[in-house]
Amino acid sequence: MILSKFANKSFFTRLFSGIVLVAFMLATIIPGGNILFVTNLLISLIGVYELYKVLGIEKNTLGITGYLAVISYYVLLYLNKTDKMIILMVIFLIVLLAQYVFMFPKYKTEQISNAVMCMLYAGVMLSYLYVVRSGDNGAYAVWLIFLCSWGSDTCAYVAGVAFGKHKMAPVLSPKKSIEGAVGGVAGAAILGAIYAALFADKIRMHSNPIIVFAVICALGALISMVGDLAASAIKRNHNIKDYGKVIPGHGGIMDRFDSVIYVAPIIWILLQIF
Repeated sequence: MILSKFANKSFFTRLFSGIVLVAFMLATIIPGGNILFVTNLLISLIGVYELYKVLGIEKNTLGITGYLAVISYYVLLYLNKTDKMIILMVIFLIVLLAQYVFMFPKYKTEQISNAVMCMLYAGVMLSYLYVVRSGDNGAYAVWLIFLCSWGSDTCAYVAGVAFGKHKMAPVLSPKKSIEGAVGGVAGAAILGAIYAALFADKIRMHSNPIIVFAVICALGALISMVGDLAASAIKRNHNIKDYGKVIPGHGGIMDRFDSVIYVAPIIWILLQIF
């Protein structure tokens, strides 16, 4: 009975494209460096474009300014000059407000604030994938991001289909259940512990990496659900099903990386704490 719930075309399409996506991420994250940097930049730009498209500013001067701001931020990141980020954001806002003034009444105040939010959301937050990979224990710690997001999502999906009865967020995401959420958090913690056990001799940490990774993955799984629901809230507000069609069975970059965007900076913060 349970297995029959999985035996459908959409599930296998989602599974196949997921495998391809994982293979692609392996090919870019394992070598890291410039390969990951360029990949991360492109993914961020696509994510920002998808958000801007939903908000109707993807092709106008506000959108172009946003893309340039994302590229400028990545240049600062590459040069290790992120301490200049506040200057970049001030310039970004000044340019946006200048367009608002000199093209008045073409743009609305909401579009200005949306341009900034989306740049930070998909542009800056997602860059922490590269930041974590470039940091201490980066070659191993970076995979926590995916264990917390994609790993917990898979565990939550299986637990939800098998045992889900109580809706977690019926308005934003009717298919998500409390049972699935519990399964996602527990599954992520277990995956984190197993992963740490396999590479414990290669992870340099003052505390027991098995316990630390299990805790980080559990916390990260909770955060990933917020990221997933936040992206869903934007879609509900604008009456769309998916952000795009880049990934068959999943949708756009924002559909697949919605939880990664939230988890990546949190993993970096937790790693600094531990």
